Amino acid sequence: MKPEEIKNQRILFSALNWGMGHVSRSIAILHQLRDQGNTIFIACSDSQQKVFEAYFDDLLFIQHDDYPFKFKGNGNFSLDLLFSFSQLRKRLLKEKGEVKKLVNEYRIDVCISDHRYGFYAKNCNSIFLTHQVQIALPKAFNWLNVIHHSLMRNFDYIWVIDDKKSITAGKLSVNKKFKNLYYIGTQSRFSLYPSTIKENYSVVIVSGPSPYKEQFLQEQLLAAKQRVEKTIIITPQVNFNFNNLPNNIKIELSLNWRESDQIILKANKIISRSGYSTIMDCKELKCEIELYPTKGQYEQEYLAKKH
Repeated sequence: MKPEEIKNQRILFSALNWGMGHVSRSIAILHQLRDQGNTIFIACSDSQQKVFEAYFDDLLFIQHDDYPFKFKGNGNFSLDLLFSFSQLRKRLLKEKGEVKKLVNEYRIDVCISDHRYGFYAKNCNSIFLTHQVQIALPKAFNWLNVIHHSLMRNFDYIWVIDDKKSITAGKLSVNKKFKNLYYIGTQSRFSLYPSTIKENYSVVIVSGPSPYKEQFLQEQLLAAKQRVEKTIIITPQVNFNFNNLPNNIKIELSLNWRESDQIILKANKIISRSGYSTIMDCKELKCEIELYPTKGQYEQEYLAKKH
């Protein structure tokens, strides 16, 4: 089952709450599925719903709790996840029961999970959406890939957001284990816009889970003060003092993504974390890119070196 084969079905979708990258990359996929005559139900948090509502006015939303990620901000992602393991497992098990009820209540034909391990049901076609067939981990934590693959086997199909040659995700998207796996190509919401003439300014995109996004904002504010050219910093609402900024720096709160998109489309340079969704966006935008991996996030460190 591939995206183009799903037509006139009732689809239940949910994206992981690791930053907003999973929401971002799903927008183009959801547009395609909607245009193929499907009825789409989005199970999401309030913050995710606000983003989706900027791009869709005909989807149905269901309140659905996030996974309880907790990060200390010191770069030890693997340890942070390990210490949160019992809470994450509890949420996963609860989610399985919630999805079963939703599938029955809304008569769902297809359930699509963007990297939420508990978001599947046995009485419908369940699809796992990811770019990481292999998770980038330090050697001491490679055993987590065994768990990752075991959880992926609960799904009927796996959609990998890359091409068969793994050009964009590299070793992360290489498949050696799964027969029910399809490469669906890179995905970006910017593919929905016409091409735009670039202007002479840089955009800093602040993203990721807290407290890492606050750290990145502080770093990039200091860097922008050293530049002469105009820099626009697009950031979610954070507790930060933006007073006394030089004239070449402008702050835009990302309250409405569609409005922020117009700024990003015209930028001749994007400065961001090396998240996979941002890399796919810049590939679509055909602009210069400056990447800063989040300390200790091995996936971003690998992708930054690759690109």
